[in-house]
Amino acid sequence: MSERIAITGIGIVSALGTGVAANRERLLHSESGLSLLQKVESTYQNKIVVGEVTATNQELTQTLNLPTKHNYTRTALLGCIAAKEAVKQAGIEDIKEFKTGLVSATTVGGMDQTERYFKQFAAHPDTHRYISSHHAGDSTEKIADQLQISEFTTTISTACSSAANAIMLGARLIKAGKLDRVVVGGTDALSKFTLNGFKSLLLLSDDHCRPFDANRDGLNLGEAAAYLVLESEKAAKGKQILGYVSGYGNANDAHHQTASSENGEGAFLAMQKALQVAGLKPSQIDYVNAHGTATPNNDLSESVALQRIFGENIPDFGSTKAFTGHTLAAAGAVEAVFSIVALQEQQLFANLNFTEPMPETGLMPVQTLQKKNIQYVLSNSFGFGGNCTSLIFSK
Repeated sequence: MSERIAITGIGIVSALGTGVAANRERLLHSESGLSLLQKVESTYQNKIVVGEVTATNQELTQTLNLPTKHNYTRTALLGCIAAKEAVKQAGIEDIKEFKTGLVSATTVGGMDQTERYFKQFAAHPDTHRYISSHHAGDSTEKIADQLQISEFTTTISTACSSAANAIMLGARLIKAGKLDRVVVGGTDALSKFTLNGFKSLLLLSDDHCRPFDANRDGLNLGEAAAYLVLESEKAAKGKQILGYVSGYGNANDAHHQTASSENGEGAFLAMQKALQVAGLKPSQIDYVNAHGTATPNNDLSESVALQRIFGENIPDFGSTKAFTGHTLAAAGAVEAVFSIVALQEQQLFANLNFTEPMPETGLMPVQTLQKKNIQYVLSNSFGFGGNCTSLIFSK
């Protein structure tokens, strides 16, 4: 029998709050965490809707008991807090008891501090400490240090599918016998760089996003970090199992740098592969946590892919982006945590702000919190560059 990949711990920081309990509470009350931009120094302050973590960098620093003078970026701070929650829930007291690794995802890296200090680097040596924290691997190194993981660490950056790919790689490392347990997930902080970039692509909505709605007009960016502890059956023996990673698949649209294909080929192939790995038929999926960014292109492409996979029997589906905003590299892990919560609570979360189905497909997402017997959740994460990843979680 194939090795089952157990999930023994989850941790999250998002616009819904710090910790799994806070996020669970707001999901179950259909309360969005979106608000007008406040913390990032930008011309868009109080003008665009985002998913900001309410804690300041100083408060996050205090949570981690760091010295006042450090070179942790906001991306690293968020990641460390979420990863430590996951490891604590997993009951890991000796990190070296089993072969343990860390696979962490980010796209923004340390950009929040780079854009703040880059004009000062030449004249103010005190800011030099942030130069080394710019690259994507820095937050991974910081998280590994906090968790005392030294066996294996790596960083993944495949746009908005990054954390989903981190989860997939972690599961594969365990199945291959390379590691016994892996902390997997992603972290990204808001920055002027990403806000301006998405604004220049005309992808941001001026209002709360409306996934899969006929009148959707763009996404809301967010910041978050989320991590899961994956363990082999041997390492997880005697522990409370939150769920399993049962399937995974990734593919590429090979279509466009920032747009999905009209027929959803990459999404279709990723979902198809995930079902194959899990040994499941499409009819066995109870809930699809859709990528659903609320851009005209993404939601239509994903809808077409869902029709191709499931035919006329599309399972209950919805996007949680209207709760947290699109958290980029963290999104796949944020929604993995939400998928586990859905399995635990046996609840379908509301696809907020939906009023009218898109005329091209007529698909209707879940619009209110609903009780349902859920055994398998399919979670999609699709990113720029055609990077498409699908994961299947089970009880």
